[in-house]
Amino acid sequence: MNMNMQKMNMMLLDMIQHWDPFGYGSDAYETEAVDVLQAVHEYDEIRPLAEKIQAIYEFSFEEVIPFEKCVKMAEQLLKAKNEVECGF
Repeated sequence: MNMNMQKMNMMLLDMIQHWDPFGYGSDAYETEAVDVLQAVHEYDEIRPLAEKIQAIYEFSFEEVIPFEKCVKMAEQLLKAKNEVECGF
């Protein structure tokens, strides 16, 4: 893995970990953050990524994040990913 990819993953992971959709504190979502990071690399479109994000958190916490919140997060993550990739 090259340095740019590593930096991108660190930045994305940081964004994901600071997202606190249930108000449990940002350190409550470590395994979900890693799953979401993987999903960011698998999906290039907002809606499928948002659906995946919603499913990851619902599976872990048995609570549903409103879809609009997942869409906003997916938009931010894909925007950040695309900005870094365009900088290569």
